[in-house]
Amino acid sequence: MDVCQEKIIHHESVQKALNNIPDMDALHSITGIFKALSDPSRLKIVIALAKCELCVCDLAAVCGSSDSAVSHQLRILRNLKIVRYRREGKVVYYRLDDHHVSTLINQTLEHVKE
Repeated sequence: MDVCQEKIIHHESVQKALNNIPDMDALHSITGIFKALSDPSRLKIVIALAKCELCVCDLAAVCGSSDSAVSHQLRILRNLKIVRYRREGKVVYYRLDDHHVSTLINQTLEHVKE
């Protein structure tokens, strides 16, 4: 049977692993980002915004969705601080909040292609 007879064999390794785990608030934030990016519609939006700033109607064209559906997805992404917006007259433009999400997506794409 391949079961450890001791509760902890490698105390130093366990401590190193424990020291590397973020606090619960950070863990919840991380899982929220991964949950948001696990939806294909939101992922399309984020990938599009990684290249350029777009308004809702342009994002709807990219995603093949309605403006309303895209707005709903953008609200989720805004709440998670993945995207931000700016208003220019009556038009609202969206972009990624920072480069970290773009880096995450690019690294994931590289991983998938390997």
